[in-house]
Amino acid sequence: MTGTPALARPREAPSAAPRLAPPQRPRRPGQRARARRRTLWIYAFLLPTVVLYGMYTLYPMIASYWYSLVEWNGFTADQRFVGIDNYRAVLADPMFWSAVRITVVFMLIVTPLRVFGAFFLAILLNSPKLPLSSFFRTLYFLPVVTTTAIVGVVMRFVLDPASGPVSVLAGLLGLGPIDLLGSSATALPTAALIYVWKFFGITLIYWLAALQTVPKDLYEAARIDGAGAVATFRHITLPLLIPFLAIITVLTVEDCFHAFDLMQTMTAGGPFYSTEIIEIYVYRYAFAATIPQLGFASAAAVLFGLLVLVVVGAQLWVTMLARRSGARA
Repeated sequence: MTGTPALARPREAPSAAPRLAPPQRPRRPGQRARARRRTLWIYAFLLPTVVLYGMYTLYPMIASYWYSLVEWNGFTADQRFVGIDNYRAVLADPMFWSAVRITVVFMLIVTPLRVFGAFFLAILLNSPKLPLSSFFRTLYFLPVVTTTAIVGVVMRFVLDPASGPVSVLAGLLGLGPIDLLGSSATALPTAALIYVWKFFGITLIYWLAALQTVPKDLYEAARIDGAGAVATFRHITLPLLIPFLAIITVLTVEDCFHAFDLMQTMTAGGPFYSTEIIEIYVYRYAFAATIPQLGFASAAAVLFGLLVLVVVGAQLWVTMLARRSGARA
C-alpha cells in the first residue's frame, strides 16, 4: 500500500543578513595631524571673538548684578555692600516710573506704524506688476544700514528751529519757526517717527520674507476660480500671514527697547525729561551725573533687563501659539 505523497511546504525565503557597515580604516598619523591642525586653526580664529565677547558683553552683564548690590561711584575702590537698597531706591524714584511710562508710550507709537505700515508696503512691493520693485526695496532699506548716531545728529540739524530745512520751509509757508524737538508735546512723537523711518526696512524685510512662504499654487487656483485681488488677499494671503503677524509684532516691540543711541543724539532725554527712556535714565546716573552712582544705575539696568526678559518670554509664548495655529491650519 502506497501512501499519498505529503504536500511539500513552500520553502521560506532566507532572511537577508544584516549588512554591516564597512570597517573604517584607521587614519594615518599624517591625517590625524592635519585634522588636529585644522581644528586648532578653527579655535584660533574663534578665540578673538570669544575673548572680546566675554570682555565687553558677558563680563559687564555679570558685573552689573554685583554692582547693583553695592554703593560705588566708579572712581574709587571702595564698594560698600548695601544689598537690595539700590532696588528699593530705584522703585521709589518717580523718575524711574516716568522713564518706564515714556518707554511704553514710545513703543506704542512705533510698533503699529512699523508693523502695519511695512505690511501694506510689502504687499505692494511683492506684486510682480510693480515696476522697479527692487529699487524701492533698496531705497527703504538704506536708512537701516546708516549709523544710528549719525542719523540722530543729522536730524537735529534738519529740525533745528533756527536754520533747519523744516523751519525754513515752514517760514516760507507762513507757519513760522517750528521746534519739534524743543517742545515737550512734540519731542517724543517726532523721535518715534524718526525711529520708525530709521528701522522701517527691517520690518519690511520680515514681511517680504513672510509673503514668500505663501504657495503660488493658491494664487493660481484663486485666479482660475475668478477671485479678485481683494478676495485673494482676504481669503488666502491674510489667513496665512496671521502667525507671522504675531512674531513680527513681538520682535518689533523688543526692538523698541533699544533706542538709546538715536534718542541720546537727538534729545538726550529732553526737553524736561519728556523723552527720557529707561536707557537714558540709566546712562544719566551712571555716566552723566557729577558724582556717578553706578550701584543705583546698575539696579535700574537690572530691572530694565528683567523687563526685556518678560518681552522675550512673551515672544517665545506667541511663537509657540503661532506654530500651533499654523499646524492646525
